[in-house]
Amino acid sequence: MKRTQWRNCHVATMTGGQYGIIEDAVIVTEGARIEWIGPRRERPPAGNDAKVDLGGAWVTPGLVDCHTHAVFGGDRSHEFEQRLEGVSYADIAAAGGGIKHTVRHTREASEDELFASARARLLQLMRDGVTTVEIKSGYGLDLATERKMLRVARRLGRTLPLTVKATCLAAHAVPPEFAGQADEYVTYICNEMLPALAAEGLVDAVDAFCESIAFSPAQVMRVLLRAQKLKLPVKLHAEQLSSLGGSGMAAGLGALSADHLEYMTADDAAAMARAGTVAVLLPGAFYTLRETRRPPVELLRHHGVDMAIATDLNPGTSPALSLRLMINMACALFGLTPEEALAGVTRNAAKALGMLATHGTLEAGKTADFVAWQIDRPAELAYWLGGPMENQVVRHGELRVSMSA
Repeated sequence: MKRTQWRNCHVATMTGGQYGIIEDAVIVTEGARIEWIGPRRERPPAGNDAKVDLGGAWVTPGLVDCHTHAVFGGDRSHEFEQRLEGVSYADIAAAGGGIKHTVRHTREASEDELFASARARLLQLMRDGVTTVEIKSGYGLDLATERKMLRVARRLGRTLPLTVKATCLAAHAVPPEFAGQADEYVTYICNEMLPALAAEGLVDAVDAFCESIAFSPAQVMRVLLRAQKLKLPVKLHAEQLSSLGGSGMAAGLGALSADHLEYMTADDAAAMARAGTVAVLLPGAFYTLRETRRPPVELLRHHGVDMAIATDLNPGTSPALSLRLMINMACALFGLTPEEALAGVTRNAAKALGMLATHGTLEAGKTADFVAWQIDRPAELAYWLGGPMENQVVRHGELRVSMSA
């Protein structure tokens, strides 16, 4: 198995959610795993190891985008214009727009069309140093289209040098054929969709949208309990537009994460802390929707809840193609420190996907996914507003070849 020594670099290991800096470092990889990491003066003998000079770069774990809706048909730029003219997200949804608009276009698109458009979006994320991404379904809302979306997610993971986790979000909205019958649609999800998709090996986790414009806590509970019976981890969109206690409920079920959280309470935060549920903050949606109520970051800090950051890449409320920009937004809009924000797209994001044992930090025994950035200090990842940032991406111990759309 190939051994490589990656030299002439400084490392932010992100262990413990802190920079964990190693100056003048060496990383030794064997195959797809990190065998050793530490200061150059303590490095093991090189022997016949391959040697790569990283030119004084700062190395971080590969970035993890733990909440995206990257597979979808059509776009909703017209709704962006409507919101700028004063129409609310809830009013757009009530008029048949929002998620339902994307559902129509996603149902009409072929699997190849969905693959091509999602691939182009993921390439943008990859240029920012993303090595792992979660992709949610939820724009099908019937078995055939949810299956199609999840098949595309699996295909993206097979064909791109990118680790892809697939999450079933069938409980995203009530489809037109179940209008006024949300309970019946939840029964369809629980009795038909989830068992079939899980049996086909298309699902890594199950999510739901707990909100007045989507599903009630009781309805969401049915979906999450069914997922757990199928041995699938759960997570939840919660407290984005109102306080329904969804995040605390999800934590009570041991959810991997609760996401959005602008309206969460102290009781929700305490429940998440007890359960180890990660708070996934989504500044792109906050920004695009021009919200004014921020997630209670101080409350999350007080209770010791791990905070992750993600793009929420989707066609309606967060058409975000840069996880690095989300790092900046998390600092500028939500008040995170650059160190907290970097932990939010590495260690804590991996934890939100149930992958912390293998990803998210640079430690011996973990997967050799890392990024060598030509910067002077790690805080620059939060400082620059977009634009290309020179980097070399190592995935599974091999330099990732640059790819074009």
